Amino acid sequence: MRKALLLLAAFGFLTFGSCEKPVPEIPDWPWVDPDPGTDPDPGDDPDPGTDPDPGTDPEPAFKGKPRYLWIDASANFNTYANSKDNIKSELAKVKDIGFTDVIVDVRPTEGTVLYNSKVAPQARRLAAWVNGQYKFVVRTEDFDYLQAFIDYGHELGLRVNAAMNTFVCGYGGYYGLQSEGPVFDGSIPKSWVSTINSADGIVSTFYDGVQGTVFMNPANDDVQEYVLDIIGELAAYDLDGIILDRCRFDDNGLQSDFSDITRTKFETYIGSSVKNWPSDVFAPGTSDLPRSLSATQKSWLAFRAKVIHDFVEKASAKVHSVNPEMRFGCYVGAWYSTYYTSGVNWASPQYNTSKKYNWANADYANYGYADHCDFMMLGCYAATTSIYGNSEWTMQGFCKLGRQLLCGDTEFAGGPDIGNGSGFENGGQQTVIPKTIDACINSADGYFCFDLCHIRMYDYWDAFRKGINDYLNTIK
Repeated sequence: MRKALLLLAAFGFLTFGSCEKPVPEIPDWPWVDPDPGTDPDPGDDPDPGTDPDPGTDPEPAFKGKPRYLWIDASANFNTYANSKDNIKSELAKVKDIGFTDVIVDVRPTEGTVLYNSKVAPQARRLAAWVNGQYKFVVRTEDFDYLQAFIDYGHELGLRVNAAMNTFVCGYGGYYGLQSEGPVFDGSIPKSWVSTINSADGIVSTFYDGVQGTVFMNPANDDVQEYVLDIIGELAAYDLDGIILDRCRFDDNGLQSDFSDITRTKFETYIGSSVKNWPSDVFAPGTSDLPRSLSATQKSWLAFRAKVIHDFVEKASAKVHSVNPEMRFGCYVGAWYSTYYTSGVNWASPQYNTSKKYNWANADYANYGYADHCDFMMLGCYAATTSIYGNSEWTMQGFCKLGRQLLCGDTEFAGGPDIGNGSGFENGGQQTVIPKTIDACINSADGYFCFDLCHIRMYDYWDAFRKGINDYLNTIK
């Protein structure tokens, strides 16, 4: 498998499953490329005017491990939608406080896009919370939003990665706002939408008055081709990487997806028909696993993981077919022990899931997709009171367990959501921010933070500068 630069440090944690090979120890940044002309992970030269060969830019020589900052589309739309100056000035602040990478969300949950696309509709307005009110922010400018981030980010010496919400197709409005997205305007078929095994029967999640994110069925081949076309468009930009978000089954968890398409594929997977559908899989309305699982139920969990694994493999191949030097990866929630509800096995296929968890059969491990990623972002979304530790639901513990789960197959960064609950929601966490950096970056291959809007909202600029400087000062 094609690999970009691996930045992995060995970590021993003996009680959490096992990998078939030892995790290699590879040194921190800066990394010196012995042959920049064939660099598998190029960056952009901060001084392109003196570059003798701009087509083969070497990796920027950042000190220490990479620090990634997510830039959500909707939450930051009021700041960036119509102002290149705001994009440029805030990226300068991001670079100044010590981040090395930005991850720019260009396909929000509406399913519209913020780049020049021939496949998906442009985002002309996004719903955002502005000055204590939920309302639409409208784009009146027509500059290429993504390209502006690429241009200014690279000019500053930042790496610029694009993120996209994967299996989404619309957002049902709140607070009296209209709904947005291709499933609402009719540009994609309603038959692509997820079907769930609800207490009221097998029903579509697209209905009159639907609120929140509307997902498509990942098992639908037409859906996959549509999303792969979007990924191919992104890969043609001068990006440093592409990250898939919400590359999973929908928010209904174990109830998704029970469409005829998914049933047919599942029966092909197990090699027999399901006599009592859906009850032989799960009873209508099931939201939690039963105490004891049947072989069919374990096969169902493995099958859903296979659907996502196979798509990630295709998405990685799509990116690298367009640009072999571009990095590809996924964002996932770090709570692996319950992430099966989303139909995702983000671990290495070397990790023996069934040895640790009784909901996994022997086949489940085969659908770990880490080896198809060049990098991953782990959302270590623990509380401000749970930063250090060795277990899930501590930030440090999420990273430590992540290293064991990934088995050295890919580099990963972990970190907090600094604005949506868990003690961060009211600001005032200036003394906590540096601790999150210390806990995560020293247990992972890098640091990841969601989201820039909260740094601005709660004035955390100096807190991040301090935390990153504290980390950098530990590097000789």
